[in-house]
Amino acid sequence: MTSQIRASHILIMHADAKAGSSDRPRADALKEIDDLKRRIAAGEDFADLAAELSDCPSGRDGGDLGTFRKGAMVPAFEQAAFALAVDEMSDAVETEFGYHLILRTE
Repeated sequence: MTSQIRASHILIMHADAKAGSSDRPRADALKEIDDLKRRIAAGEDFADLAAELSDCPSGRDGGDLGTFRKGAMVPAFEQAAFALAVDEMSDAVETEFGYHLILRTE
């Protein structure tokens, strides 16, 4: 089992997210994250979309979160990220921050 991985993400916050700071309705945030997944699957660049649209400061770095170990991220995010193969992207993952797309890079 891998003890650490590297991943990038795109975060879309919504009004119901406990740790979020958006007035975006939850359903709109989910639609937006699903649309982003389709755009990436169709060939758009994950890092470019993260830089343009992510609600997380990591967007400035193309969504790169660097290398992290288990226990460093909130449980739902960690579970999804560690379940991915390298270069695999998650479906929408909801945490207390909003919806994420996670791309495991290492």
